[in-house]
Amino acid sequence: MQKGSKFMKITKVEVLRVKTNRPSWRPIFCRIHTDEGIYGDGEAAMAYDTGAPAAYAMIKDLAPMIIGMDPMQTEWIWERFFRTTFWGLNAGPVMYSAIAAIDIALWDIKGKAYNRPIHELLGGKRRDSVRCYASQLQFGWKWGQMLHERQLKPEQYADVAKEAVAEGYDALKYDFFSFDEEGNTITVEEYTRLLQPKYLAMIERRVAAVREAVGPMVDLIAECHCRLDAQSAVQVANLIEKYNILYFEECTIPSPELTKYVSDRINIPLAGGERIYTRWQFRPYFENASLQVIQPDIGNCAGLTEVRKICDMAHAYDISVQPHTCASPLSTSLALHLEAVIPNFIIHEHHCNNRMKFNHGLTKYNPQPVNGRFEIPNEPGIGNEISEEAFSRAEEYAVIE
Repeated sequence: MQKGSKFMKITKVEVLRVKTNRPSWRPIFCRIHTDEGIYGDGEAAMAYDTGAPAAYAMIKDLAPMIIGMDPMQTEWIWERFFRTTFWGLNAGPVMYSAIAAIDIALWDIKGKAYNRPIHELLGGKRRDSVRCYASQLQFGWKWGQMLHERQLKPEQYADVAKEAVAEGYDALKYDFFSFDEEGNTITVEEYTRLLQPKYLAMIERRVAAVREAVGPMVDLIAECHCRLDAQSAVQVANLIEKYNILYFEECTIPSPELTKYVSDRINIPLAGGERIYTRWQFRPYFENASLQVIQPDIGNCAGLTEVRKICDMAHAYDISVQPHTCASPLSTSLALHLEAVIPNFIIHEHHCNNRMKFNHGLTKYNPQPVNGRFEIPNEPGIGNEISEEAFSRAEEYAVIE
């Protein structure tokens, strides 16, 4: 903060890639320090699958640019990353997740400096809690699981739905087409074309079993992880429409034209956005009205500075926002601040990974919903931070000063 003629300055950045007991789960964090003793924590939300080491390296590459700068200048720092790094313009998840980690940490510093939660800096919360859905139930919903437990038969899909509803959730999400009833992963050759009747029948059995198990008052979200092509996405959407699907997520490869093709041929709202980055990449989807729900991830869509702008743009087109949240509990806490403020928020995603052992112990707090709702944090900044345990488990660690 300004003290007379003196501004706070960034003095160093710590970057860490944390080892967990699941090899494919590699959280990437950064901590930014200032000359006034205030620090802020951020996360690159590429913890899962491939790419985490690249995000770690990219944060290290960007960090020297902010040493000596005023951390309160979030807009200027973001614009500097975007405009002057060459690869920042129209980039992808590695660059934008690294920018996000730094941007998030700067917002955490700003909140702590003013002794206010981030939602107050964003304009003030309009809700004290948010509705959330149980996400990715095809992997089970037990607390403290070590590994995903694939649900295969329709009765298993129904049983796990009942477990989540018994905990108070009134909205559930599945990928009904990740694997067959024997547990085999369905191949690219089989899902990127018109689907065989056996797969269509399998999908419908699973969806029907869940709907019958939970009744008509629980929302169902169908997820595809972009595996289907446009033709098979239309097939699946028209097949499951009668089961009252809230929205159909990542139905095909992220493309404004292909998404529009699907949207014009179905009667279920479409959602997507975890693999779309910045307002420039979202704009075509707004202009052609192909997405009804956007899902930008604050931790890989260039941070809070950018995602707030995307949400405001979406509001002008009557498009709802469900932030994608699949990383450490730090990302969960941050998302709640944004969700408390924006008028076009629809629902929070509570991923099954947030209940699993490999994601525990990474942060000071591990927020969990009660009766299907999350309380909004009110502590200064994010209201959560990287734990000492996470620092001790760092597989890669660097200090830039």
